[in-house]
Formats: sequence, structure tokens, C-alpha cells
Amino acid sequence: MAVKVCVFDAYGTLFDVSAAARDCASEPEWKQLDGKWQKLAFDWRMKQLQYTWLRAVTGDYSDFWTVTQNSLDWALASSGLAGDPGLRERLLALYWQLGAYPEVPTMLGELKAGNVKTAILSNGSHGMLRGAVRSAGVEAELDAILSVESVGVFKPHRTVYALVEAQFGTDPQEVLFVSSNGWDAAAGAGFGFRSVWVNRAGEPMDRLPWKPDHELADLSSVPNLARPS
Repeated sequence: MAVKVCVFDAYGTLFDVSAAARDCASEPEWKQLDGKWQKLAFDWRMKQLQYTWLRAVTGDYSDFWTVTQNSLDWALASSGLAGDPGLRERLLALYWQLGAYPEVPTMLGELKAGNVKTAILSNGSHGMLRGAVRSAGVEAELDAILSVESVGVFKPHRTVYALVEAQFGTDPQEVLFVSSNGWDAAAGAGFGFRSVWVNRAGEPMDRLPWKPDHELADLSSVPNLARPS
């Protein structure tokens, strides 16, 4: 089957989740982040993922903005940076302005030129995703923004991946699903998507029952995978 839709995870796939801590550290008033922003960014992201998994397992859904704040609070405490409301406020504000990875605009444009529909499928709330898309300047290149808010459970629950079929009326094999999270790319493959893992960090493959069909270092060659063979 030909690829009709290319669906992307958002955070860490299209948008650089380290940018908030990195950009904050570059601002003169936040010198306390010197030498600490890398750990802060890593912990923030890892706790963000862990809290979504725990909420998915327990059925205790909360919107992604709440999860993002909870995970930042843990990361600040772990880095000895808790207790500064100004720093916390600035980091959260920057999270709404995450930049896209450099190859994203061109890559999305090539997909659109090839008549492939494009969408985001994310744990993020609708408001957060719209903010990130506007900040990155890629609104015109996306046909849909799909959020787990619609089903009230986080990835990798199968009902999240089913949102794509409901939106586009496609068979899973007509969907190219792209994620920088190995577990997400694997779960997408398990759902039946043609799955791509964008392994920017060069990590080993997750030991799960399913494996993505492709592994890439960045998004540049995604349009090649969507073209008819």
C-alpha cells in the first residue's frame, strides 16, 4: 500500500525538548543553570515520560501541561534548583516556544509536495501543541494535530494510535509513523503502522515485542520512505 499519511510524534521528534533549559541557561539572569542545564533537561524529559506511563497504567489521566509542571518540579529539586519561582516560571514559558529541529520545515514541505498528508500525534495538550506549531512556523505544513486529550489516556495505549484512522480513514499500513522515542516507534509498529525511529542519540533498540521498520539519525530522509517504491 502507498503511504497516504505521515504522522509525527511532537516532543523530541519535531520539537527540541532540551531547548527550554538550554535557552534559559543562555540568559544572564539565570547563572545558576551554568553546568546544570543538561541534567535538568534530561531529568525533566525522563520524568515527563515516566509520569505519562504511570498515569496510563493506573488510568489516572491528567493533561500534559500538569505532567510537564510536575516533572519540572522534580527535576529542579534533583538539581538543587527548587525554591526559585522565577526560574520555574521562565522554564515553563520557554516550553511553549520550543523550536523545531533544523530539518523539519524542509522535510514537511517535501512530504506536502509529494501529496502525503501530515499530522502530529502527541501526548501534548491541544493548546501546547498549537503553541509549539506556531512557534516553529510549520502550521501550513500540517493537516491535523491529534492529541491524547481526545481519548484521555497517554501513549502507548492503542486507542491513541487509533486516532489516526479515525481522522484520515486510513488502513494502518497506509500510515508512516515517526517518533524519536524507541518505545513509541515500536508500539506504532505493533499497532500496524509503518514505523520509523528517529534515533538522534544513537541509543540501543528497546527490547519490546515489536520493532520499527526503519531507524534514522534525523528526519531528513523521511520523505524518501514515504515515496512509492
